[in-house]
Amino acid sequence: MTALHPVSTGSGPRPRERTTPTAPAFALLGTVQVTLIFTLAAISVPLPRIGREFALAQSDLILLSAAYGLTLASLLLFGGRLADRYGGRPVFTAGLVLFAAASVVVPLAPGYAVLLGARFGQGAGAALVAPAAMAVLRTVFPEPAAYGRAMATWGGLNMLGATAGNLLAGVATALWSWRAALAVPVLVAAAALALAPRVLPATTPSPSRSGSRRPGLDLPGALLVTAGVTLASYGLVMSDPYGWTAPGVLVPLLAGALLLAAFLAVELKVRDPLLPPRFLRDGRRAAGLLAVAVTAAGASVTFVALSLQLQESRGWSALETSAVFVPFAAAQLAAGRAAGPMVARIGAARTTATGLAVAAVGLALIALTGLNEQLPYAYGLLPGTLLLPAGAAVAFAGAAVLATDRVPAAQAGLAGGVFNTAMELGASVVFAATLSLGGDVGSFGVLAAGFTALALVNFLAMKRR
Repeated sequence: MTALHPVSTGSGPRPRERTTPTAPAFALLGTVQVTLIFTLAAISVPLPRIGREFALAQSDLILLSAAYGLTLASLLLFGGRLADRYGGRPVFTAGLVLFAAASVVVPLAPGYAVLLGARFGQGAGAALVAPAAMAVLRTVFPEPAAYGRAMATWGGLNMLGATAGNLLAGVATALWSWRAALAVPVLVAAAALALAPRVLPATTPSPSRSGSRRPGLDLPGALLVTAGVTLASYGLVMSDPYGWTAPGVLVPLLAGALLLAAFLAVELKVRDPLLPPRFLRDGRRAAGLLAVAVTAAGASVTFVALSLQLQESRGWSALETSAVFVPFAAAQLAAGRAAGPMVARIGAARTTATGLAVAAVGLALIALTGLNEQLPYAYGLLPGTLLLPAGAAVAFAGAAVLATDRVPAAQAGLAGGVFNTAMELGASVVFAATLSLGGDVGSFGVLAAGFTALALVNFLAMKRR
């Protein structure tokens, strides 16, 4: 793995960093980010085939589905600290090496244990790559206005990755095998490792930290938050097959909650907290992170619930199910292209609130008509699957700007870690909660109410400013 060296604290950026072309750098970073989310989502469609091949129980399938997200969510904050301490590109490269190595094992796995371990490894590598990519992005776009425009586009990439994962995995599984569907990350990671030295800045210097000491690693905080998030997430995941009162669910949930409480107590006392309490006191940033969490949850529940509904209740094939996400992806791409200019024209808060409101309407339509088997596709499922991705893409773009607004360069990795943590934990928490509140229709209904409430909160916060 690439060795990490502390970032230079010289007085200014190196000549190479001043002349880094922005378009190739953003294209590389964006493609990698899409691939990280693709890898998270791609296993959902071929999961039944994997279960049949390896003769897996339901709990095994659930753990396999969640393995990547468990390690990703639990290590993101520490990955952000490493990026702020050692520089964006070294951590980005190190994470890519780990991610690529694990990704090679996934399609070649001879059995469940190897496949599960490789998915955990992919998540660990992604936990380094994701915040480091945002730290590098801050160096590529040092001006606040340019960085804001880049983040508006960045927000839409996450939604695109989730859609691509479900769409392409379904096609590859139907035409070839689940192993072909899960081999895509290997190609992207290899290409990124080859191109990174040519198109990315050599380091991610922090001008605001010029002449000051490097932040500490906060190992106690890192251990507590990693263990706490892992246990709590595991408990949430296992609530579906076992129920909320099962010891295998309650014990990790309570242990995770205690460890996270201990983490918060430690962060108030250490000199260099992994998550400075004041970082979340900014109202706009908190609203943006909340919107990121709920938007990611809406996409997660939609993909899983629709895939199960169409394949199990209606008897659709994996290829037919993937076809449903073609208009979904088209609406998402169109809205994503419009989101950046929209942020520039009406502001990030208005953009986020508008997107959330549109997404709420889409989720409500899916709950009311989309899951009704008596209605034809054009009048039942299609309207909701057009409005939801359009609104979510716009909301994610605005929320990404809000979540990273006014973050100093020295905390670019921290911002990336918190942003991605909100995305991962939001999907896990809301998905588990909505499943326990009434199944498919209940899930969509609850999420529609959540989107609507967040839209109102954002509008009120905008008026107060």
